[in-house]
Amino acid sequence: MTPPTSISLTDGPSTATGLQFAVTRNDAARSVEEREQILADPGFGNYFTDHMVDICWSAKGGWHRPRVSPYGPIQLDPSAAVLHYAQEIFEGLKAYRHADGSVWTFRPEANAARMQRSAHRLALPALPVEYFLDSLKQLIAVDSDWVPSAPETSLYLRPFMFAKEAFLGVRAANKVAYYLIASPAGAYFSGGVKPVSIWLSDHYSRAGKGGTGAAKTGGNYASSLLPQAEAAEHGCAQVLFLDSLEGKYLEELGGMNVVLVYKDGTVVTPESDSILEGITLESVLQLARDRGHKVEQRRVTIDEWRVGVESGDIVEVFACGTAAVITPIGELKAEGFTVGDITAPAGELTMSLRQELTDIQYGRLPDRHNWLTRLDS
Repeated sequence: MTPPTSISLTDGPSTATGLQFAVTRNDAARSVEEREQILADPGFGNYFTDHMVDICWSAKGGWHRPRVSPYGPIQLDPSAAVLHYAQEIFEGLKAYRHADGSVWTFRPEANAARMQRSAHRLALPALPVEYFLDSLKQLIAVDSDWVPSAPETSLYLRPFMFAKEAFLGVRAANKVAYYLIASPAGAYFSGGVKPVSIWLSDHYSRAGKGGTGAAKTGGNYASSLLPQAEAAEHGCAQVLFLDSLEGKYLEELGGMNVVLVYKDGTVVTPESDSILEGITLESVLQLARDRGHKVEQRRVTIDEWRVGVESGDIVEVFACGTAAVITPIGELKAEGFTVGDITAPAGELTMSLRQELTDIQYGRLPDRHNWLTRLDS
């Protein structure tokens, strides 16, 4: 994006946390016509709004210098710790345009808390929940026009934090940066929600016991890219990982959690200390409980999935995450076997839960659990 030709610096209003954000408007912001053209077909992660937020942290000064600035390149020293030791975490959530034009997000406190847990594992400072929420509101205050209004669209919000101290010693960095950027997102399933095929990786692991699997850090995703490419070679949309010790217990997909639905209505999801806690997953399980379904979080073997589908005991399987919300899984492929039927329709409970969750997010159903936070007020 072209940098601003001139800078207008103003002080934003004090927030509930007492932070005073300096706001630098982007004089090279896209025109209304350019923005509308992008919002008509944004895809996912292809375009970014005109501004970003950043807050600095140092061991001596704590969190300081909160700013809203024009979106643009970040300058880093070649010896910045993140480039050598991968001390980095991130989050993902969405802003939704409701029918009355207001802008809301879904369970941001949970994202903030998960970011704190990730920070602890990566030896990074914990960003206070209030600062996290303030950053979302500050960005929406200048870029609310980027929140699309078409069905199933949203503004994807990407908070991230990394070690920026310039040094090559192997220790936790004393200087860290928190940023927030945003990208308009189109409907994930432009042609309608359809079951997908999943590839079972039998020789790659996503994370090991005691590792960083429960943290949302880039290294976990980097390690999934090669097996993800292997899945694509076999005509599959995602890769499923097993535990690293015994190689028989379900973990998660490359970036989504797995849920199995049994014929008696029981909803089961794998439990492991190397699985990232999913906010969408927690929400889906709560909606299932609200309906009276028994919900279990426990260890699940790959054989339980195989035998359960073949016997008819498991009647639906789906994946869930921020981007796609819920994706029905029609088929599991591996070297030597295939389970399921990709041509079968998506499961009734799968689609019903997806509809209920998205209706809450977009304000079409009452928010019984107080999951929504308004960002534009």
